[in-house]
Amino acid sequence: MRECGWGLLSLFLPHTIMPEYKGTIKTKMPRVGTTIFTVMSALAAKHNAINLAQGFPNFPCSPKLVSLVAEAMQAGHNQYAPMPGLMPLRELIAQKIEDLYSSQYNPDTEITIMPGGTLALYATISALVREGDEVIVIEPCYDSYVPAIEMNGGRAVYASYKMPGYTIDWNEINKLANPRTRMIIINTPNNPTGTVLGAADMQKLQKIVENSEIIVLSDEVYEHIIFDGMEHQSVARYPKLAAQSVIVSSFGKTYHTTGWKIGYVSAPAKLMTEIRKVYQFMAFSTHTPTQYALAEYIKDKEAYLEIAAMYQQKRDEFQKLMQGSRFKLLPCQGSYFQCASYEKITHEKDLDFAARLTREHGVAAIPVSAFYQMGEDNKILRFCFAKTSETLEQAAERLVKV
Repeated sequence: MRECGWGLLSLFLPHTIMPEYKGTIKTKMPRVGTTIFTVMSALAAKHNAINLAQGFPNFPCSPKLVSLVAEAMQAGHNQYAPMPGLMPLRELIAQKIEDLYSSQYNPDTEITIMPGGTLALYATISALVREGDEVIVIEPCYDSYVPAIEMNGGRAVYASYKMPGYTIDWNEINKLANPRTRMIIINTPNNPTGTVLGAADMQKLQKIVENSEIIVLSDEVYEHIIFDGMEHQSVARYPKLAAQSVIVSSFGKTYHTTGWKIGYVSAPAKLMTEIRKVYQFMAFSTHTPTQYALAEYIKDKEAYLEIAAMYQQKRDEFQKLMQGSRFKLLPCQGSYFQCASYEKITHEKDLDFAARLTREHGVAAIPVSAFYQMGEDNKILRFCFAKTSETLEQAAERLVKV
């Protein structure tokens, strides 16, 4: 007699409803709900809108890279990778950093592969921020920074990019720095503003942290997406600054594979030792076949050196398509985000206008107030232009009618 399947077996089992938890939960994150990216993407799906909200490309990654992952799987590379990552990949990353920024990192002790930039940020903050420490963040900023700080007992201290143009007042940062300051977080190119820090910015930052124990956490996941002949000013270019900095990088942003969730951290050995202590209990290791594939694919330098030109073409295309609209496009020096003021269209709150734009005009964007802890509203939306020409054309056609 054959064994019955679950469908038949369920006829003979009592049907129960999962009982509710009766205890009291004191949330660790009282001010945190569902992220704006999830909210706007869901709203876009509900109204069949063009999603320029969440930051992901809607075009395919390299077929060669996909084939390399498949080959690695078929070759049997399907078990745990070493906790810090495959050594051949770390060696090639170290060589890439030296080639680009003239800085040497030891692949054995100073580079770690992790499942995406967000986890890398969290692991770094968890390892290095202690109860009562202060961390300077510059708003608008990526929304994972502050929850990670607070979950680890730290306190976020806020500075702001200055309008117009989203520039940093380093005198303000200097005044905020004090003996309780454990970390300063920077992000260049910046999400959401598209601002890129220059050499003068890095020199001022270096002067602030020198002769202190302040750690710089440099979020550089968009390092290869930078426009108009500008050079990415990684903290790795500045030896004194690099000595007290942690750099977070992303293969997902570079190779159009955000869903693969793979990135890496570069830091002096003393800092990396502490980061690895935490990371090993968060994920232990990162997807093995993808590491094998990247260890081969990263040898092709053109694959990451040419994406700036590709994305600049998309930025320029989107800006040209938006000519004649009532949106005022702000400068975009890097990343794949275009910010736009809508002051000439409506005085609605940016969250309300973003929702109405999705419902009534079929285009989803992110309200920039979501990148401020107190919801500062400058009447600006963020559009992602990492899309096909067809998608950008369709979106712009709708936006110029608003």
